[in-house]
Amino acid sequence: MSTSQDGERQHPGITLAVLSLGAMAYALLQSGVAPALPNIQHSLHASVTGASWIFTAYLLSAAVGTPILGRLGDMYGKEKWLLYTLIGLAAGTLMAALASSLGVLIVARTIQGFGGGIFPLAFGIVRDEFPRERVAGAIGLLSAILGIGGGLGVVLAGVIVKSLDYHWLFWIPLVAILAAAVMTWRFVPESPVRVPGRINWTAAALMGLGLSAVLVAVSETTSWGWASTKTIALIAVGLLILAAWVSTELHSEHPLVDMTMMRLRGVWTTNLAAFLLGAGMYTSFILIPQFVETPRTAGFGFGASITGAGLFLLPSTMLLLVVGLFAGRVAARFGSKVALVAGSSFAATSFVLLLVLHGQPWNVYLATGVLGIGIGLAFAALGNLIVEAVPPHQTGVASGMNTVMRTLGGALGAQVGATFIASNVVAGHPAEHGFQLAFLMAAVALVFGLIASLAVPGRTRARTAAESPADSSAPATST
Repeated sequence: MSTSQDGERQHPGITLAVLSLGAMAYALLQSGVAPALPNIQHSLHASVTGASWIFTAYLLSAAVGTPILGRLGDMYGKEKWLLYTLIGLAAGTLMAALASSLGVLIVARTIQGFGGGIFPLAFGIVRDEFPRERVAGAIGLLSAILGIGGGLGVVLAGVIVKSLDYHWLFWIPLVAILAAAVMTWRFVPESPVRVPGRINWTAAALMGLGLSAVLVAVSETTSWGWASTKTIALIAVGLLILAAWVSTELHSEHPLVDMTMMRLRGVWTTNLAAFLLGAGMYTSFILIPQFVETPRTAGFGFGASITGAGLFLLPSTMLLLVVGLFAGRVAARFGSKVALVAGSSFAATSFVLLLVLHGQPWNVYLATGVLGIGIGLAFAALGNLIVEAVPPHQTGVASGMNTVMRTLGGALGAQVGATFIASNVVAGHPAEHGFQLAFLMAAVALVFGLIASLAVPGRTRARTAAESPADSSAPATST
């Protein structure tokens, strides 16, 4: 697929720039729409529930598609499937930019969500192609981009919607996606690491249905309520389907997700930490803008505009970028586990600060800055820990599942936080108590994330698991 020659394998800087561009575009699309949902709802004359599906559909397809695309890359070539993923993401983004009805926009967002496959495919390319001493830094930066782009999307959304209109939330990333696709075809070398097999579509369908049921139930809790029959029933059905998925994988000759791999201590502990850290990060994207936009007449908040609210997340975004750039050095000197523990500690501290100190704007700026350091360290470490814990032929699917765990944690955390706010309203405005409960929830989730990070094996043990003779003997082909 690629026109690259073998000599170009010696220029990982170009490859990393291309991979970073595609990852950043996806991350902007993920977070930039959330602050603009009220504007989109008004423009399309949609209901609140209907508009919420613009975000929910994206989460659903990302959760289902990411591990599948990672697996396809492991089997048939990561560069090839990265190019296909970017083309699909471009098509969905173009459709969204042209959409003039809610239904078309939801379909477009569903297609966009499959772009989450960029991350496991990019991790696999880095592991296969980069010099060993550059792998940790590159994966750390790509992992941090998920948080950098997430924060930047929230910051830019208000400016774009106010100055232009919501369609430009898609036109601008589309340029970056197309550029990344062309440069992927031209510069990114095809990986020689392959694993023969086939996609277990029964397992894929069960995983998709189970995750969809749980995510839909969680996403609708602001309308249905957590204790409603519909919520409980749909979550129960989803969990039963997921149990059937696990059983199918355990008895499959060609599993989509190898459950033996998922039982590795380095894998399940890192996935648990990813779930809890995702809850903290995505909760901040929802809570902090709402908090600072609350009128001062409510007794708290700063009456910020949607553009001003985004600026409160700017310290987080900037420090995420700085930390991401130095992630490789941190991992090389101290190990990724230490970075994960430190990052979880910083992230938990940020919400403790918000809980006890939020009366002045500088309090929020301080807290978001601390959060940026924490998420930057932790997200960079997560990518490296997963890669260290599995053999090369499982990099794509393992990284895909880790990305899914962040997404699921983020969806759950954001909805729980939104529930606290919606259930504590005084005189038509959210009450301070609701935000305090939400900040406390996020802090508790991140403290548990810290505990999970302490359970992750250290660098030596994780590498031993990934390079054990049993794993390294897995069949692979070279292109």
